[in-house]
Amino acid sequence: MERRELKRKKRRKRRRWKVLLFVVAFIFLIGGVYLYTIYNEVRTTVNQDLHEDVTSIDTDQTKEKVDNKEPLNILLLGVDERENDVGRSDTMIVMTLDPNNDQMQMVSIPRDTYAEIAGDGRKTRINHAYAYGGSDMAVNTVENFLDIELDYYIRVNMEGLSQVVDAVNGITVNNDRAFSSGPFDFKEGEIKLDGREALAFVRMRKNDPNGDLGRNERQRQVIQGIIDKGARLDAVNKVGDVMDVLGDNVSTNMQFADMRRLVTNYSSARKNSTTYQMEGENFRANGMYLIDMPEEEIQKTHDMIVNFGSE
Repeated sequence: MERRELKRKKRRKRRRWKVLLFVVAFIFLIGGVYLYTIYNEVRTTVNQDLHEDVTSIDTDQTKEKVDNKEPLNILLLGVDERENDVGRSDTMIVMTLDPNNDQMQMVSIPRDTYAEIAGDGRKTRINHAYAYGGSDMAVNTVENFLDIELDYYIRVNMEGLSQVVDAVNGITVNNDRAFSSGPFDFKEGEIKLDGREALAFVRMRKNDPNGDLGRNERQRQVIQGIIDKGARLDAVNKVGDVMDVLGDNVSTNMQFADMRRLVTNYSSARKNSTTYQMEGENFRANGMYLIDMPEEEIQKTHDMIVNFGSE
C-alpha cells in the first residue's frame, strides 16, 4: 500500500510542476506581448497587485546581476491555497537563467523533503515553510537548504490556473489522438479548450503511449495556444481580465521594471532547457511521508545551480 501511495504522490508532483511552468510561461508571454502594448495598465497591476517584497532577497545585488547579464536563480512556488487555509508550496522549483549561453535549468525539490525550516527551527517537510511564514520563509528555507542565493521568486495559486485560459476566451490546439480525461472527451484534430478543458488536456498521461513525452507535447501546445491568442489584436482588449486573474493568483518580488529587463536580457535563455528532480530515500515519521536527502545529493544540486553557465 505504501509503495502505491508513493507512486501516486510522485505522479501528482510531476503534474504540479508542469502546471506551474504553464503559468510562468504565460507571465513571460505578458512580458513579451502586453508590456509594450498597454504599458500603464500592466505596470500598475504588476507593481500594486503582483508585487510582494521578501527580506531574504537582496534586490540591489539582483539588479546588479541583471545589468551584468549574470545567471539568475528564480524560485517558483506552486501553492494550493484553499478557503480558510494559507496553503503549502506543493511545487518548489529553482529555475536558473543563463542568457550568455541561451540556456535554462529547472531543479525540482520534492515537497516532502525533510529539511529545517529557516527562522522556525523545526525539521519537517520543506513545503511547510510557506505555511509557517509565507513566501519569505519559503525563500529563506530553500536558500539555506541548498546554500544558494535566490534573486527572484514567483508564487502561483494553482487553484486559479484555469482562469488564465478563460481570460483570453479559450485557446485552440491540434490534438494528434482522441482520448478522454476526467469528464472531457477530446477528439482528434483542431479543438478549442476552455480553462477546465485545458487543465484536463495537459494532465492526461496514463492513456498516452508516449507517457510523459506525450504530455509534455500537449503542454507545449497549450502554451503555444496562449501565445498565439495573445498575439492577436483582438486579444489586446482582454488584458484587463488577464491582469485581474494574475493579480488574484500570482505574487512576486519583481517590479514592472524588473520584468522588462528580464524580457530584454534573458528571454533567449528559454531556447535550451534542462530539468532535474532531486532524489532521496523515502521514510515515514509521525504519520507523514518524508524524503531524506543525502548530503551528496544536496551538494550535487548546489553545484549544478551555482556553476550553471560557468562551464
